[in-house]
Amino acid sequence: MTERYDVAIVGGGPVGAALALAMRAAGMSTIVLEARERQWSDGFRPLALSYGSRLILERIGVWQALESPTPIGTVHVSQRRRPGIAVLTAAEAGLPHLGYVTDYSTLASALDNAMGAARLELIRGARVASIAHDALSARVEFSVGGDTRDCIVSVVAIADGSALAAEVRVRTLDYRQSAVTACVATELPHRNVAHERFTKQGPIGLLPYGDKCALVWTTTTNEAGELARVSATGFLAALQSRFGDRLGRFTEVTRRASQALMLRVAERGTWGRAAIIGNAAQALHPVAGQGLNLGLRDAWELAGELKRRGASDAHVLDAYRTRRRVDRRGTVAFTNALIGIFSNDVMPLAIARGVGLMCLDCAPLVKDFVVRRMIFGGRG
Repeated sequence: MTERYDVAIVGGGPVGAALALAMRAAGMSTIVLEARERQWSDGFRPLALSYGSRLILERIGVWQALESPTPIGTVHVSQRRRPGIAVLTAAEAGLPHLGYVTDYSTLASALDNAMGAARLELIRGARVASIAHDALSARVEFSVGGDTRDCIVSVVAIADGSALAAEVRVRTLDYRQSAVTACVATELPHRNVAHERFTKQGPIGLLPYGDKCALVWTTTTNEAGELARVSATGFLAALQSRFGDRLGRFTEVTRRASQALMLRVAERGTWGRAAIIGNAAQALHPVAGQGLNLGLRDAWELAGELKRRGASDAHVLDAYRTRRRVDRRGTVAFTNALIGIFSNDVMPLAIARGVGLMCLDCAPLVKDFVVRRMIFGGRG
């Protein structure tokens, strides 16, 4: 028997789960189709959630259950062995904090628990085979454990890039970089300061995480492989040389991992009766920590548009696409430009970067504009 829902969400990760919880709050029937059969792994993947993302998570009832996120009060931006520093603070922005640091598994588990408490229909091991559209609805066919099932919905939200159809072109750019993540201990306390330090190999993000720091070290793919294999002593010496001594000596490293980096952007924000959100819409470089925050804004804005217009409205997805255009394009362009501008060591450009950072630090109105766009997106 074919079941009917207002919304089907393909992908039960953080963005898909956030949308499902927002849809429940709006009183809409929802089914979540997640390809993975098991819960999230214990692997360490640090996340920087903006203050804007905190507001979204509060509104869907998840923030209160999130285990001990570490606040970010200040962001310190610099470039290695070159002049120019910019310091962004929560006090200047008129906010309690600029953001918070947690890890992927902690956030995903909190969202999973919230979906369970809300009795949302979540089907694990569901692999979408096809999505067929007509003017006001879509039929989603999926398999679970060898059985084929389907449902009819007014809107499909695709949060899993593997479910995108051939009709949706995806633009890709290989950065020829990898991100090495780890948890590191430092001689000096972090004092809730997040560091973004640019080097010619790529940016190094050092984020406050409990009484330690979460490291997101972007470098060449070859060096990332070496850093994953080298001894702890060798790793800490390499990090000390690259980052410097702003936090004294690095004394311990645990939970190392690495991941290749690519930019992937779906060239359409909607397709038939489907909205494309989160990592299915855009997978970004980790510089400035914008990827998940942009995806959560996708989910919140889609939920709001569906609530305002109704899932069966003929123009609801056109309205969503228009509403997200500025934020999505601006954030993708911003993160991509940072890599192009900062990941080299050409002297004239290095000097220009330093001047730019100093000008940013001395221009309160410009600084406020940048901070609010990073925290609240293009509509901030």
